[in-house]
Amino acid sequence: MHLSNTTTSPRSPHTDTPVLSATGISKRFGHVTALSDVSLDVAPGEVVALMGDNGAGKSTLIKILSGALAPDTGDLRVRGERVHFTNPSDARATGIETVYQDLALADDLSAPANLFLGREHLRAGPLGRLGVLDNKRMRVEAEEYLRTLGARVPDYQAPVRMFSGGQRQTVAIARAGIWARELIIMDEPTAALGLVQTEQVAQLIKRTRDRGIAVIVISHSVPFVTDVADRIVVLRLGTTAATLDPATTSHDEIVAAITGAATRNPTHPQGNRP
Repeated sequence: MHLSNTTTSPRSPHTDTPVLSATGISKRFGHVTALSDVSLDVAPGEVVALMGDNGAGKSTLIKILSGALAPDTGDLRVRGERVHFTNPSDARATGIETVYQDLALADDLSAPANLFLGREHLRAGPLGRLGVLDNKRMRVEAEEYLRTLGARVPDYQAPVRMFSGGQRQTVAIARAGIWARELIIMDEPTAALGLVQTEQVAQLIKRTRDRGIAVIVISHSVPFVTDVADRIVVLRLGTTAATLDPATTSHDEIVAAITGAATRNPTHPQGNRP
């Protein structure tokens, strides 16, 4: 497969209007250009892996897509409608949820409480006033949703600080999934996880995709990405270096696109998967 600075277009079964469309995104921090004219479309039920070396611009792009940063130039559309995010709440209002590396879990709360944190169900309190937490309803809905995902939670009453890294990641992904209507963005969801826990996260992503929710996942793990992604977008030095089909691209070719070796070797052989 020939890799170069020219973006290649892999075969994709996704032909619907993009859930999210970013066009001509640029961002500077002083004299440093973090992103330059980057474009990205994500279709319903598609998993797009965002890869690149440190400093490639992945985190900046994710912050823009999730509303944490505003681009200097460029256009964002959700389901074809132009949007302008001033904060993450704006992105969440359009159905976009983000799972950051720190997970942002409340350690002293249970899994159901974390899933509904800030969006709690309430029931009528004294004198009919609305304002008492409906813990039973939240627990039932949390258990039902986690079962749908095939997620394993050891104790629905225990605080999540007692969970393993993989179990905590499960709760964070489930929280995003229960509220996302369009897209979930995941920043290094398998960082510091073992093989078994990584496979559990992979299954959660696939089940999320099967529900028609799009996923953007940042990862440095080539085996993980080729397992879960429908498409790989490689950023290098703030620009789009390549768009690859994991079904027809070898691990070595992916690494070459990330490091820039592909541009130095335009006669790189095609189609040899490991």
